Amino acid sequence: MTTPLSRLCQVSSLALLTALAACAQSETLNAEQGETQAEAQESATQTTPSLSAIANPETWPAMPATPLDPAVEARIDSIMAQMTLEQKVGQVIQADSGSVTPDEVRDYHLGSVLSGGNSAPGPLPYADTGTWLAAADAYFDASVEDSAVDFAVPIIWGIDAVHGHANLRGATVFPHNIGLGAARNPDLIEEIYRVTALELLVSGHDWTFAPTLAVPRDDRWGRTYEGFSEDPEIVAEYAPRIVYGLQGHPGQGDFLGEGRVLSSAKHFLADGGTQNGRDQGDALISEAELRDIHAAGYYTAIPAGVQTVMASFSGWNGIRMHGNESLMTGVLKDRMGFQGFIVGDWNGHGLIEGCTATDCPESLNAGLDMYMAPDSWRGLWHSTLAHVQSGEIPMERLDDAVRRILRVKINMGLFEMPRPSERVYAGREDLLGSDEHRAIARQAVRESLVLLKNNDQLLPLDAGSRVLVIGPDADNIGAAAGGWTLSWQGGDFPNSEFPNADSILSGIEAAVTEAGGELVYDADGTSDIEADVVIAVYGERPYAEFQGDRDHLDYQSTSLTPQTLAAHQDAGHPVVSVFLSGRPMWTNPEINASDAFIAAWLPGSEGAGVADLLFQSEPGYDFTGRLSYSWPADGLGGQLNRGDTDYAPLFAYGYGLSFGDAHQVGQLSEDSGVEVRDTSYVEQYYSQGQAIAPWAISTQSMDVSATDRTAQEDSLQLVWNEAGAVMMIEGPDAIDLSRQANGAMELSFQARSVGAEPARIAISVDCTDTECADAIDMEIAQGNWTEYRISLSCFSQAGRPLTAITRPFLLTTRDDAGQIGLGDIQLRPDTDAATDCGNI
Repeated sequence: MTTPLSRLCQVSSLALLTALAACAQSETLNAEQGETQAEAQESATQTTPSLSAIANPETWPAMPATPLDPAVEARIDSIMAQMTLEQKVGQVIQADSGSVTPDEVRDYHLGSVLSGGNSAPGPLPYADTGTWLAAADAYFDASVEDSAVDFAVPIIWGIDAVHGHANLRGATVFPHNIGLGAARNPDLIEEIYRVTALELLVSGHDWTFAPTLAVPRDDRWGRTYEGFSEDPEIVAEYAPRIVYGLQGHPGQGDFLGEGRVLSSAKHFLADGGTQNGRDQGDALISEAELRDIHAAGYYTAIPAGVQTVMASFSGWNGIRMHGNESLMTGVLKDRMGFQGFIVGDWNGHGLIEGCTATDCPESLNAGLDMYMAPDSWRGLWHSTLAHVQSGEIPMERLDDAVRRILRVKINMGLFEMPRPSERVYAGREDLLGSDEHRAIARQAVRESLVLLKNNDQLLPLDAGSRVLVIGPDADNIGAAAGGWTLSWQGGDFPNSEFPNADSILSGIEAAVTEAGGELVYDADGTSDIEADVVIAVYGERPYAEFQGDRDHLDYQSTSLTPQTLAAHQDAGHPVVSVFLSGRPMWTNPEINASDAFIAAWLPGSEGAGVADLLFQSEPGYDFTGRLSYSWPADGLGGQLNRGDTDYAPLFAYGYGLSFGDAHQVGQLSEDSGVEVRDTSYVEQYYSQGQAIAPWAISTQSMDVSATDRTAQEDSLQLVWNEAGAVMMIEGPDAIDLSRQANGAMELSFQARSVGAEPARIAISVDCTDTECADAIDMEIAQGNWTEYRISLSCFSQAGRPLTAITRPFLLTTRDDAGQIGLGDIQLRPDTDAATDCGNI
């Protein structure tokens, strides 16, 4: 049987073969040559899972480790000899900038700070260059303050720049990885990440949590768009080029030199293989599938010199990756020869059985080197110190983790660097969205678009004609960019917040105007004007991580309906659909109502790249994008991947048309097979004057009536005459909110006190005991309606299990009498990453 590494060695890419030159000497390589990549995948997926969660490293490819530099190791010895135990513990902990001050970084000797998707300094989830640099200097200066220690170790500052540095106002926003996978262009990938590194340095960051090397196997997963392909071949080919773009080339002068930042391969391992595509879920797969499909990118990223690897939230056959010693230590470090350090994901250690976010020796002992403890860092620091002192965490294991962290910091030249604002490229706003960077992004848009239908060769269009553009997303850069853009979840930010960008509409308008044509824009699509062609731009709303998980792939329009498109066809107007999505979706009604249909994915800030192909603005431009994910023939979802048994997609992996192709798409079935279910109730409980089914409102010792907030009777009026009165939202079935808690979701509601004094209440989850330990005391102010938020992690940190919740909102009164207005009760993403679990 062909070994996994030899399968990868058969890929024809010169870049991949170069990265895997060590294959020739691998003890696992054999002479079998006839098996194709698709056949390799099929054999892996058909293996009966043993359901063991203990890996057998000897069955994995042996990858010789790069010899360590004796000078670097001697320097590490010298530094560690001067470090206190407290400093060593601090080095293995990373805190979020929304939950830690510079003084605390100094006092606890923390090894790193990160900024989560909503954790920019200042009032917004993103910031400008000056604001970022001021914060970077403050944290760095605090970390190197050595008045209380013999030797201070500077921090590294990490951030998710997963499709450009999209938390920095004005930065270039590239297509998400799903589009880049369709481009099939490794050279372009390296250029994109070289640009990303430069723009990160402008704001003082020196570490990005990229590349994502997931191989998504179920497109219902909310992170599908972060993966390049369902097929490991593309992932393995791209991985080293991304690392080169960010870090430079090992052994050459550009490695971690000027213009370079640290890279982090993520998420180790099989985050794209979880059952039913659930984020932070469990991959119930064989070790062969784990090794041959999901590890493919690591076989090439590690030889390329990637310095850090991020552990996955998810599990394998019941054991969380953050606690799987056989994989983190046995496979990644020992068998693959990885010599950098493993960083955790957002409180991922707290998901291990028996652990909490503030106490988890199991994870460090399993091989994690740096906890990502955004809001739990202080408690984790104290518990980890105690575990080392007691011997539960061996000193040898702590020293190994610290050594790995110091090795990376020395490799990047951190000890010789000045403060972030004084480094090369710092503050260079002329680099943000520069002509060169935008040209690269625009090329990426062109090459990522996949033409699924072009009946009667409608495309390319005549730019000199009368063009009607419909759909609100046409003029919405945030919708085209998707999640991880300005904020964690992305959203409908005004186009003015993207100063170096073009919407799809503006790109179309420029092309039409230059050619002497006429453009009419009608967002809702109801215009009845005569037009030569209608361009409809629509798609999924932005999302990130678990908030993008779906039960099915039946696209449900939130803007333009198939009936709206069909009405234009009936009026004699050819329709071109530009579909924005983070995954392939069942869109048969929309395809039927379109004469041409483009899978545009999430193209980012260069909407003009879409216009380049709609009108073929240059003679050489054509559709070259090809599906890196199979397009579903029904809406049910589930696994649909090249090499599967009974593989029956609507459009197969690798499909895509060019202008000259005469292929016709006939009438498609409009039966998705899905009984559409509303799952919004998991995160929405009360809105517009009513509880969201199946939730209901119940009270004890309290009168409830309707009141007005922004519309007639859209909220509740609560009146009580004794302390301990209760109002709750409850349902018949339990829901699991552990993912939402770990994902920085907050319980949000609108309220105001109607009485003469502020109203004192307590909010809890499931608990009806007024002395419940997890109850959060709050004062509701008088006057205007105000939004109040409580992090779900406050309840879990207080010991409240969140895996089976039947009462997601429970209000208990603290005063003998009172009256408040209450409305719009829901879970919402954290906006500032600050978690204060004390009285509010």
